Amino acid sequence: MFDWASQPYATLLLTFIFGPYFAAIVADSLMAGGVAEGAADARAQTMWSLGQTIAGLIVAFSAPFLGAIADASGRRMPWIWAFSALYVIGAGALWWTYPDASTATLMLVAFGIGFIGLEFTTIFTNALLPDLGARDEVGAISGSGFALGYAGGVVSLVIMLLLFVEQASGATLIGLSPLFGLDPVAREGTRFVGPFTAIWFVLFMAFFFAWVREPATPANKRVTIRSALVGLKQTLFSLKARRSLAAYLGSSLMYRDALNGLYGFGGVYATLVLDWSITQIGIFGIVGAITAAIVSWIGGRADRAFGPKPVILTCILVLIAVCTIIVGMTREALFGVPLPPGSSLPDTLFYICGAVIGGAGGALQAASRSMMVRHADPTRPTEAFGLYALSGKATAFLAPALIGLATYITGSARLGVSPLILLFLIGLILLVWVNPLGDTE
Repeated sequence: MFDWASQPYATLLLTFIFGPYFAAIVADSLMAGGVAEGAADARAQTMWSLGQTIAGLIVAFSAPFLGAIADASGRRMPWIWAFSALYVIGAGALWWTYPDASTATLMLVAFGIGFIGLEFTTIFTNALLPDLGARDEVGAISGSGFALGYAGGVVSLVIMLLLFVEQASGATLIGLSPLFGLDPVAREGTRFVGPFTAIWFVLFMAFFFAWVREPATPANKRVTIRSALVGLKQTLFSLKARRSLAAYLGSSLMYRDALNGLYGFGGVYATLVLDWSITQIGIFGIVGAITAAIVSWIGGRADRAFGPKPVILTCILVLIAVCTIIVGMTREALFGVPLPPGSSLPDTLFYICGAVIGGAGGALQAASRSMMVRHADPTRPTEAFGLYALSGKATAFLAPALIGLATYITGSARLGVSPLILLFLIGLILLVWVNPLGDTE
């Protein structure tokens, strides 16, 4: 239920509706001020990347510390409640992202607050995973969770496209005026994505809080910041003797950062490079989320049969191939080979790429969570997933920053995506030192 409730932040806000909308209004505002289109697109993408960079850094360097405190206290549910509130506040505030971009900076801050809430609630819910089944069942449970999450992403995206997001005509995808009398001229249908995401989360997290019971664990009633820091320091120093865990954290640091870069900039790429509308990007998102749900479930079964490492390796190789195609494609050419004017090949290829990114990305995340369970100390799972979050967020600034830097240097939103290939390759190499059974075997 947490995966189902929380997925719209990534599907609707980060990737397919709010992200492209934010990039488009900022670019339009810059062009209205006399900035050339290419430069405006690059600056809009750089601004979007900066917001994610700052939020990622906050998560990265807070996660292990908060995890250590939670494990020492023996409680995780209060933390889930607290960070759920940040999720709802940040998402709901995005209603005030006006189409003239006058509130763009403030709304980037609001997006970051909600994003931080999402990431921290994920850490504490992930820490519950080892108690949900036997070790050989965790992969299938993780895959099923991601599959349900992506299904929720599909349903929420379909609702937004059919009933709220206005096209150039002012009507939704099925020709209706945006629901509740929302004004298409003020882009209120699209802006409703923020409150919609918040309402969705509140509605379905009610089932999570009603049904999920935290297992009883020994708790230290006198938890201090100093004691939590000492425990965390010991864990970090122990990495020197835990080669498999250290290699896995380093590998996931790279490939999950690259994957988040794909998610965060896929819709922006479609807006700035292929000139897609929000509706086209939404359909692209539905295709990707459906394949993600299906392949995540299949990947969970493959994880149960073969273990998480083969699933991770396969998904990374597939994603490297997809990134290569994206970098080599423009509206006018494919790997330098000119296309006929008005060719639909770039659109078709990007839809296929979206399906593959969704499928491989979903299975990769599910298998990665399963692999972390194999490396986690059963007595300190939240701290372990705090380190896992650190490995995913310590360089969360890296993919956005590299994309921003490459975009700035080349002046091209398309070539700006190329650093993701390098990040995937580094992650692939580091997997060589990862024991598929974990470092306790």
